[in-house]
Amino acid sequence: MDLTTLQLHVADGIATVTLDRPPVNAQNRRLREDLLWLFDTLSDRDDIRAVILTGAGKSFSAGADIKERVGLVQQPGDYLRHNRLTREFFHCVADCAKPVICAVNGPAIGAGFALMSCCDILLMAEDAWVQMPELDVGLAGGAAFLLRHFPPSAARTMFFTGRRVAAAELYRRGIIEACLPQAALMDAALELAREIAAKSPVAMAKAKHAFGTVEEMPFRDGYRFEQGVTVELSRTEDAKEAQRAFVEKRKPAFQGR
Repeated sequence: MDLTTLQLHVADGIATVTLDRPPVNAQNRRLREDLLWLFDTLSDRDDIRAVILTGAGKSFSAGADIKERVGLVQQPGDYLRHNRLTREFFHCVADCAKPVICAVNGPAIGAGFALMSCCDILLMAEDAWVQMPELDVGLAGGAAFLLRHFPPSAARTMFFTGRRVAAAELYRRGIIEACLPQAALMDAALELAREIAAKSPVAMAKAKHAFGTVEEMPFRDGYRFEQGVTVELSRTEDAKEAQRAFVEKRKPAFQGR
């Protein structure tokens, strides 16, 4: 697929995906289609072990392209098809078999925050911030994404007022993993990605799947599910190699099977 709204760079098992739709990486239909296709592809590529998602320019993403909303509904079913594409756009990141690190280089607004929140690990530049101004532009989606990260009162305050929340405050609340100087953001994301890429890709895929599954389960059922994943993992060559390497005090040589 000819990607017109994204950049892709692959090195050492790490895919860096950059939103590149000037001036503020607003999400239109083409960007959603590009990203959905790309993340499904990266999920299926054996040479990719970790993904970094970031934005070009001074913004991570200003959210939905409101200009595209004007005249969106022309035929019956148009809005339903739009909503389906938008849902899968977010889900393809959450469902990616590879861990996704979000390096938030600038404002993540509305659907930009939603996209960021679908990633596994969140890093932000010190001057970045998030905002959910959906009500101000005639939209209402986003509460579900807010409630994954914020307690109910804080989520409602953000949504009802459209207030900005700075990266430093998100770090204070434990919502993001790091708040960094802009110049250090990508280096930190790459360092983290290298740590992840060095582990068994089979184990990592199962671990990510387990996190996404047990999140919605009662504790007892979730732990039982994880035990089942451990049984599956124990039958892989990578698990046996990891145990041999531990006993022999050497680095494991994973084969991805």
